[in-house]
Amino acid sequence: MRLHAIVEDLGAARAAVEGGATVVQLRRKGASTVELVDAGQGFAELGALFVVNDNVEAAVLLGANGVHLGRGDEGAERAIAAGLLLGRSAASVAEALDGERQGAAYLGAGPVWATPSKPDADPPIGLDGLDEICHAASVPVVAIGGIDASNAGDCIRAGAAGVAVIRAAAETRQLRAAVDAAL
Repeated sequence: MRLHAIVEDLGAARAAVEGGATVVQLRRKGASTVELVDAGQGFAELGALFVVNDNVEAAVLLGANGVHLGRGDEGAERAIAAGLLLGRSAASVAEALDGERQGAAYLGAGPVWATPSKPDADPPIGLDGLDEICHAASVPVVAIGGIDASNAGDCIRAGAAGVAVIRAAAETRQLRAAVDAAL
């Protein structure tokens, strides 16, 4: 889970894996299951863990390894029953522990910093909030929100198992180097 690249298409996913991403997450907010399945063709063959955002049915149809569900998303029980790795979002220790109770295999914690890729995100939790979540959780925590090569190592030093990036996914080589250097 060192580098989790959140992308919208196969070309970006392929480039992210070539740059060192260990997880690729297909995220297309508002897309139907059919649109996600169409966009997700080929992801499972990239050689990285493949996660679908917010849609258990699309994850199953695509043969994905997992699904990431936000705090308000339903489907945790169905995901686990289907044998999918379950990722849950958390912006606090209470949400992290709730995600674990629901069977999360990993947590996406944040936003650590403000991010232009999700303007409706919660207020940033900062490195202190990330540290609290990492030390309270018993599953791997992936930091998300405003992360780039200059601060990815700080997230690892705060206890995160990895970082997730959307807008910086094209910089995977630099991000992977920063994460590896912090380990």
